[in-house]
Amino acid sequence: MTKQVPKPAADASARSVNNQTMPFPGLRRLLRAVAMLRLALDLGGSPMGLWRKASALYGRGGLAGLRAGFNKVATGSAADRCDYAEWLRRYGAIDAPARAALHAGAADLAAAPHISLLLPSDNAVPDLLDQTIWSVRRQLYPHWSLCIAACADASAASRQLLARHCAEEPRITTVYLPQQGQRSAAINTALTMARGEFVALLNQGDMLAEEALYWMAEALNRHPEAGLVYSDEDQVDAANRRFAPHFKPDLNYELLLAQNYIGHLTLYGTALVRGVGGLRSGFDGAEEHDLVLRIVERLAPAQVVHVARVLYHRRAAVHSDNLEGLAAAGRLAVAAHLARCGVAAEVLAAPEAPGKHRVRYAQPTPAPLVSIIIPTRDRADLLGMCLDTLVARSSYANYEVIIVDNGSVEAATQTLFARLPTPRFRILRHDQPFNFSALNNFAVRHANGSLVCLMNNDIEILTPDWLEEMVALAVRPDTGCVGARLWYPDGRLQHAGCVLGIGGVAGHAHKLLPRGDPGYFGRAVLHQSYSAVTAACLLVRRDVFEQVGGLDEELAIAFNDIDFCLRVRAAGYRNVWTPYAEMVHHESASRGNEDTPVKQARFAAEVAFIRRRWGAQFDSDPAYNVNLSGYFEDFSYAWPPRCQ
Repeated sequence: MTKQVPKPAADASARSVNNQTMPFPGLRRLLRAVAMLRLALDLGGSPMGLWRKASALYGRGGLAGLRAGFNKVATGSAADRCDYAEWLRRYGAIDAPARAALHAGAADLAAAPHISLLLPSDNAVPDLLDQTIWSVRRQLYPHWSLCIAACADASAASRQLLARHCAEEPRITTVYLPQQGQRSAAINTALTMARGEFVALLNQGDMLAEEALYWMAEALNRHPEAGLVYSDEDQVDAANRRFAPHFKPDLNYELLLAQNYIGHLTLYGTALVRGVGGLRSGFDGAEEHDLVLRIVERLAPAQVVHVARVLYHRRAAVHSDNLEGLAAAGRLAVAAHLARCGVAAEVLAAPEAPGKHRVRYAQPTPAPLVSIIIPTRDRADLLGMCLDTLVARSSYANYEVIIVDNGSVEAATQTLFARLPTPRFRILRHDQPFNFSALNNFAVRHANGSLVCLMNNDIEILTPDWLEEMVALAVRPDTGCVGARLWYPDGRLQHAGCVLGIGGVAGHAHKLLPRGDPGYFGRAVLHQSYSAVTAACLLVRRDVFEQVGGLDEELAIAFNDIDFCLRVRAAGYRNVWTPYAEMVHHESASRGNEDTPVKQARFAAEVAFIRRRWGAQFDSDPAYNVNLSGYFEDFSYAWPPRCQ
């Protein structure tokens, strides 16, 4: 039942106020101003949201910046909103005053952790090695050391280069390995030279932003308990042009199993890295994924900190002939982690994302009873489709279906009810005004299952093992709600997790993405945590449902699932979305739209209610990134970044 604040039809608004046949130019300008203000309010989510956005734009670029930033969001295409070169020009440059401020800020930090950078150097192009070293030497934060482990057969040019840097900068140390070996061995050798409280791994050819270590140290000052701190990153080509920014989520365990999204720049507590034995051989190409997983095992979630700034520029990789070997090493690292944690699961190749992984957890035995709850009112055609596909296409056997009849009167509905077999199917009558939350809470009180599946009556099952997938996730002790991948009837994506703040409250990640498109860094096709998932198909343990008090009946129509998921998250559980349980969602076909004054007033009241309850959480979703749009669901960039 997730609904979002309706998005404006920007093109239609522009056409209506630009009609050249309108006889009064002043009236035309007035109508255009009114239309653009309405658009701005919709995009901002509220007058306060609009004010915050306008203030940020004005502060960065005056009136010109305000006009340009708003136009980029209001009228630009998705490609325009992902113009990274322009985004960097506006928001990614450091000028002299900012540089001076960062210098002063580094001196004012209460704690000044020493950071040792570990750089394995083989026979690479000396110019690329030089760029990497200079990116360290230019750091605005002074408390660093660079530990280089070079191979014994390094070229004369590389040796001369390293000798010059060591002579000019005492914070740089080089050791030569007796023979060229694995990258993990070189990094472990560099680790022995580290004297900082934290270490970070570099690749030759990659570069640090000049402010990188300052912002990492600043994060450590704000989070002194941290054991792992990571940043966003982008790529650079042969001409050092930056592209493909990876704006990452905060710690996202299920996504980390699917891919090492943490990447670079990453600081690890030096004692932690030494305590787990450094990097391990046998994971060539995935040794850092293996390290991250071993470190995360020893940390509480609050000790993993994300800095939402692009601080690392990764050299664009040359195509590898060993992609399957690298992927296999990654699967091995994930499987080893799960084995250490005592989790029964198999790690497979992600079918829609080459090089990424799928974790399929073992089924619980005996299979728990799942109570599938379907509120309905007439529309026997939709409900019949839902029930027929549920029975015909579901391979999971141990379930019951509770249909909550909210005032059905049509003969076709009664005929459908009469043909349903008992005791697997039960009809509960609830003759009260429609309240989605109340209907589901009522049904849960009559359910027999230890797992509860909330399902809309317009769902069409696609994957036979959808319940096996969702049950295996839901029974894990740290999992709260589990959501499915939902498609529109035309084959475009409807739900791949909910992102807080989109359109003012929440929107669906990658909505309208065509089938076959992996989305932003594979996130449309990989299992991961989200702050919320839609109750159009949501599975949760009954004890968790009851622990948080079920759905809030103050939210009769909209956002009851968002609120429920946020209360589940606040209770300490992760809400998980899986692409491996798939359905078609004939969205809201039986209830219509918010198209009357009464419905619109109720909708506005529910928006106000949920924003009062959760407030600032809508401004910074940990499963998203403040550098990504707060207005569009396509993972385009924010103009400007929403928080820093």
